[in-house]
Amino acid sequence: MPPGIVIRQALPSDAEAIHALMRPYVMQSLLLARTEAEIIELTRHGFVAVRMDGDDEVQLVGFSAVEIYSPKLAELQCLAVHHQCQGTGVGRALVRHCVNRAKDLNVMEVMAISSSEKFLQGCGFDFSLPDQKKALFCQLRPRPKG
Repeated sequence: MPPGIVIRQALPSDAEAIHALMRPYVMQSLLLARTEAEIIELTRHGFVAVRMDGDDEVQLVGFSAVEIYSPKLAELQCLAVHHQCQGTGVGRALVRHCVNRAKDLNVMEVMAISSSEKFLQGCGFDFSLPDQKKALFCQLRPRPKG
């Protein structure tokens, strides 16, 4: 992690900055579009990376959340890191915080749906679980654009 960047629990008041951070990735169809209300809901189990100047937060540079579906399953969602901070460990730290939140809540499995396969594999995710379960999908409607 770069000096001066810290990870903290996301707050509903971060929603506007999170929305702005996600916008370029939504426009490239790398992330699903979310309403501000949906982002506020995700802050419950979400984390932000913020650039600090002394004790002051000056820029939100990353966000990720884990959505808890049941004691068996949670999903890593909305991982976004400002382009200037990519490759610095910010994304990896956000994923670690989300996985630890799921672990603290005694969730059995965390899944991630992403176009960044190598990155997620480097964070401990794989295409199947040790007992060889695999996720298969059936698209019911087109994904919304931006």
